[in-house]
Amino acid sequence: MKNHFYYQSKDGKTRIHAIEWAPETEVKAVLQISHGMVEYIDRYDEFAHFLSQRGYYVVGQDHLGHGESVHNDSCHGYFHETHGNEYVIGDIHKLRKITSKKYPDVPYFMLGHSMGSFLTRQYITIYGDGLSGVIIMGTGNQPLPLIRLGKILCRIIAGLKGWTYRSSFINNMAFGSYNKRFQPARTKMDWLSKNEDNIDSYLKDPWCTFLFTVNAYYHMFRGIEQLSLRKNFDRIPRNLPVFFVAGKDDPVGNFGKGVTTVWRKYKKSGFKDVSLKLYENGRHEILNETDRHIVFRDIYLWLKKHQ
Repeated sequence: MKNHFYYQSKDGKTRIHAIEWAPETEVKAVLQISHGMVEYIDRYDEFAHFLSQRGYYVVGQDHLGHGESVHNDSCHGYFHETHGNEYVIGDIHKLRKITSKKYPDVPYFMLGHSMGSFLTRQYITIYGDGLSGVIIMGTGNQPLPLIRLGKILCRIIAGLKGWTYRSSFINNMAFGSYNKRFQPARTKMDWLSKNEDNIDSYLKDPWCTFLFTVNAYYHMFRGIEQLSLRKNFDRIPRNLPVFFVAGKDDPVGNFGKGVTTVWRKYKKSGFKDVSLKLYENGRHEILNETDRHIVFRDIYLWLKKHQ
């Protein structure tokens, strides 16, 4: 059973749009999904239905500035001038509290994809206690000097154009090299998936094709920078199970190398249960790939093992 609902954002003025996929049978566990940059939670419908049919209650929200979580179309790709990253993480936590009240006695898992993977990694440095496990999907290990340069450039551009400005320069800096491995490319988004139907649908979708504002880029860069601080990383509970999954041809994870670097960091830091799965020929959106049901099955089996 699929239902849409809304709750108040931490920004105090935006209605956050959320979807729940509830099983017809007894709820075995909860999985909360944090979607990626420039997309929205309903793109996870097939995966969510797969899990709900197996007894999992799946829930997720459109992040601030995404999907229906906006005042109007001009707000797509904008968080908040001063507290953007904090409010997005606060909205994730508010949804967890809402859901935990509905199902207080079942295991609670989280999954974050792409930008959502970085948000989930930040989230567990603050709110990791009480979770039964997290799935980190399509993440990376971006060089800190590049992240800090991105922050500086965003501040400069915002000083000249304002925080709502949409900069092609920053966008190209962030994503301009991602399609190189796939030349000659059919589209500018071939790095996203080998599934051509998925790419075509993505490119036709206005909620997947807007440019991020320099505000949202700045707060995304700032959040990733926070992950590099040892004091933050040390706050993650070492008994929290963590499952890293990514496509081996995903440029966000530097074609497996960046994801492996992050996984090794967790292993060396004393995490008791941390695993990694790279999918051969999988690109960035492994939940939308032609062989996605293999990914669905692997995540289901990992959840079942840890519930």
